[in-house]
Amino acid sequence: MPRKLWDAVLAGVVALLLFVPLTGVSLSGYTLEGHWQRPLWLAVGVVLGRLLLGWFLERRQRMVGTTRRPGWITAWIDDHRPYIVIAAVIGALLVPWWIGKYWLNVAILALIYVLLGLGLNVVVGLAGLLDLGFVAFYAVGAYTYALGHHYFALSFWAAVPLGAMLAAGFGVVLAFPVLRMHGDYLAIVTLGFGEIIRLILNNWLEVTGGPNGLRVPFPSLFGMDFGRRASPGHVTLHEFLNIPYSNEYRDIFLYLLLFLVVCGMVFLVRRLRRMPLGRNWEALREDEIACRSLGIQPVTVKLSAFGLGAMTAGVGGVFFAASQGFVNPTSFTFLESAHILAIVVLGGMGSTGGVIVAAVVLTVLPEVLRDFAEYRGLLFGCAMVLMMMWRPRGLMGIRRARFHRSEVG
Repeated sequence: MPRKLWDAVLAGVVALLLFVPLTGVSLSGYTLEGHWQRPLWLAVGVVLGRLLLGWFLERRQRMVGTTRRPGWITAWIDDHRPYIVIAAVIGALLVPWWIGKYWLNVAILALIYVLLGLGLNVVVGLAGLLDLGFVAFYAVGAYTYALGHHYFALSFWAAVPLGAMLAAGFGVVLAFPVLRMHGDYLAIVTLGFGEIIRLILNNWLEVTGGPNGLRVPFPSLFGMDFGRRASPGHVTLHEFLNIPYSNEYRDIFLYLLLFLVVCGMVFLVRRLRRMPLGRNWEALREDEIACRSLGIQPVTVKLSAFGLGAMTAGVGGVFFAASQGFVNPTSFTFLESAHILAIVVLGGMGSTGGVIVAAVVLTVLPEVLRDFAEYRGLLFGCAMVLMMMWRPRGLMGIRRARFHRSEVG
């Protein structure tokens, strides 16, 4: 116990030295003001956290080798998986009527990030190709709808397949020059590709509007608009159904439509994982040389992974543009790619369910912590660090087949 207490005190001292210049000093005019309570309380929190962590690790070591059944939570989930899925779907369909307009917009953004996470999970989680410029395909989808409507009066329903095809084409174009690259080199090239797309959108003022961006209309349903007044040749939804007007109708419609798209993408990814293409992705992730020895063409596998992931990001970009009603290049920076990659890593590389949970958590948690604006970044970072210490393979990491000695021998 004295050793654990000494380690905790030492950690608190180091934390105090780090937090004093970060949170204990502020600039007021031309003078520095000291606020010593913040770093002291943070240091005390570090000491207590270090003690709790030491107790948890010691207890975990003592439990190793006992007769306690491991993985009982996972076994229970596997036994009741159909009921859990049905309950989750029903709950998700009832969400728009339980929450207000603000949280409904947060839920729409969460579904968009679920869609983006599923697309990047194909590239990074299943195929093992590190892509740091995934936001470029997201931007392609959003600007397909914005530019298509601005110059060609393109509707939302036509922009969804067109944005998916254009983003998939960009994904295949990007994949060709990086077919022989791996690891850090692949990450650098994809990062450069994402920055190129952003700079083009930002500087091509005559076409994209540059930093000023472009306005995007909300989608209509069978010629019915969701606004208070209908556009020429259309009729409003509330007039057609003879119901009072509410600006929540369009958010509910977009949420339900996006939910159906996400469900379709989940079904597609799960089916592909069981098909030869999905097996080839996982084989490429494990060992490319072994893939070649088995007759698998890495070129085709990489192109398919990049194309499908980019297609999903393109669809997400179209929905993002429709939900926001406005697009500009500041929405497609490297931080967005990092955020999507964090969703895949924290959820579990290759895990579809983990990506869904991580996308919802990483979208809702910052909004929940909005009241703690000064400490939101600190709390968010600590939560991510603790989660990676607790679940290094992600919230719902993929499970591999295991063989016991009795089965092998």
